[in-house]
Parts: sequence; structure tokens; C-alpha cells
Amino acid sequence: MARKGENIFKRKDGRWEARYIKGYELSGKARYGFCYGKTYREAKEKVTRYKAALLEHTPLPAARDRRRLAFFCQEWLCLERGKVKDSTYVKYDTILSKHIMPKLGGCFPQGLSTLLVDQFKGELLAEGLAVKTVRDILAVLRSVLKYAAGQYPGVFPAIEINYPKEQKREARVLTVEEQQRLADYLREDMDECRFGVLLALLTGLRIGELCALRWEQVSLKDRTIRVEATMQRLRNLDGGGQKTKVVIGSPKSGSSVRTIPLSDSAARLCAQYDPRDPEAFLLTGTEQYMEPRQLQKKLAKYTAACGLEGVHFHTIRHTFATRCVEVGFELKSLSEILGHSDTTITLNRYVHSSMDLKRENMDKLTAVGL
Repeated sequence: MARKGENIFKRKDGRWEARYIKGYELSGKARYGFCYGKTYREAKEKVTRYKAALLEHTPLPAARDRRRLAFFCQEWLCLERGKVKDSTYVKYDTILSKHIMPKLGGCFPQGLSTLLVDQFKGELLAEGLAVKTVRDILAVLRSVLKYAAGQYPGVFPAIEINYPKEQKREARVLTVEEQQRLADYLREDMDECRFGVLLALLTGLRIGELCALRWEQVSLKDRTIRVEATMQRLRNLDGGGQKTKVVIGSPKSGSSVRTIPLSDSAARLCAQYDPRDPEAFLLTGTEQYMEPRQLQKKLAKYTAACGLEGVHFHTIRHTFATRCVEVGFELKSLSEILGHSDTTITLNRYVHSSMDLKRENMDKLTAVGL
């Protein structure tokens, strides 16, 4: 029988059990912790220390949660399902199931440390994963630990996550001559797919945005393209026979929803291929879409025929951004056309100055006698 108002019981095995509220579920339901002692006094002293630690936001005395990290990963992922887009959820699920849980999922909270996470980071890099991929994995791990520390105070030790430094690699950008060679090839015997690639070269569209683009989002009157959807092939989490499925949804961020003004050449190009069916996809001229991996294969054939190497669809986007800077494009406008949240992303990731442009700017010093 419990001591009145104290929630301390004598168990059938002779030990005393003291309960305390350690937190609350999202529904508001109380979540209890338990302390044990051989005597009533020992159990009461323990639960008093635990309650004081919770009030002061300090680690619980000798706290040991027998649940492993995998449990907290799954709990965090379950809560994220209703907060993020399908593509983001699939990314989180893949990172957890492929990297974090196989290597760290069996650890108890008390076994985690900054050293262990550093070793985990080293293993990922040794496997040949890109620095950005490793940073993404560590970011998910950090989110799981932050969630668990907030929901289960005192269970997890303080852990510092040291992210690997990103190695800036020069992205492939077509030279002016290569760009003209590709454009000339696309104009020969042009069909809807070649038209789409050429339009991307003139607008900087992402591959998923181009695949999802319908003619109803192209205004020849206003000479604009409205980007409001993207296409991706994602892992199928709904079960069934297919492992993956094509999903058309909102772009990757709010700033990616945008209106792109068309240049004279881009507007004339669109006027040649307008099928008068607003529901038709731009790449096919019908209501049947072409998915990104099909388009990437088409581009590989086009560039091989032109004698161009190392060209992916993102090369087209890089090239568009670089050409814009070379002709003196206003940076804020370029950032919005590319769908970036700020100009820093545009400069650091997509804009690559050619040697000719660098020399042209160096020659400007002559005007001031240097």
C-alpha cells in the first residue's frame, strides 16, 4: 500500500518503489520514472534527488535508460513524419536505417560520447561518402539527440558533434564554345525533350522542376514560366510491389516557388512548341510525363554526341548562372530566378568565374594606375 500522497509502494518482492513524473507525452499524458530501495527511506531519498534534478535541469543521479539509441531514432522519425515533405522523410529514414542505426543504434544513451561520434564520422568518411553526405548524417543524429535530451532529461550525456569541413570542389561549367556546341546540336532535329534541355540552358531550371513543368505554367503573353512543382523518384514507403515511385510535389523550399521571366530567345523557343494543351508536360507535349532519370539518360546521349564529357543536368544550371554573372546580371535577381533563399548560396555554389572574366576584372586596375 502506498504512503499517502507520496506514490511510494512496497512491492511483492519486498523492495520499495517510488514513482515520479519525468515528463509528458505530446498528448499531455504523464510519463513516469521509477526508483527502488530496500527500505522506504532509501526509495524516498532516491526519488527526492531525482525530483530535485528535474527541477534544476541537471543530470539524474545514476540515471540509466535501458532503451537503446535505435528506440529514440524511431520515435523521432515517427514525429517528423507529419512535419516534413515526403522527400525529406525518405531522406531521414534512409540516413537512419542505412547509417546511424546499424552503427550506433545498439548503444545505450550512457554509452554515447563525443569520441564515439567522432569515430562514427571517421568511419563514414573512410567508406568514401562525400563530406556533404556525412554532414547530413550528423545533422540527423544531432536532431535525434536534441529531441531525446528534451524528452528524457538527464538520460543522455552532453555530446558535441564536430562536422567535417566541406571541401569546395570546382563544379563542371560549360565554356562558351561548349555551350554553343550543345545548343546547336539540340536545335538540329529538335523534339520536345531537346527543347526542354535547351530551355533549361536559358533559364537555369532544376531537372525535377523541368520534368514537372506543364504548359499551363508557361505564359507566352507575359513571357514567364511559373515554377510551382518538382518531380522526384522516391523510395516507396507504402509497401506493395514497387520499391520506388514517382512523386510530383512542391519544390524543395518556399523560395523555389517562383516566376522566371523569359528572354527573347527563350520566348521564341516556347512559341514553337506550345501544344495548346495546358495539361501537357513540357518535355513530352502530352499528359504522359518524363521522369528525371530518363531525362538524365537523354542528356548523356546528347552530350556524348557533342563530344562533351562530365556533363550532368546540374551542369546546365551551373552554366546558366555563370553566364549570367559574366554578362553583369544583378545578383539579387539571379538568386530569385534560380530559386535560392539568399544570394550567398548563389555565389558560393553556382557561380564560377571564367579566366577571361578574372583577367577582364584585373585589367580594370590599369585605370587606377596599378
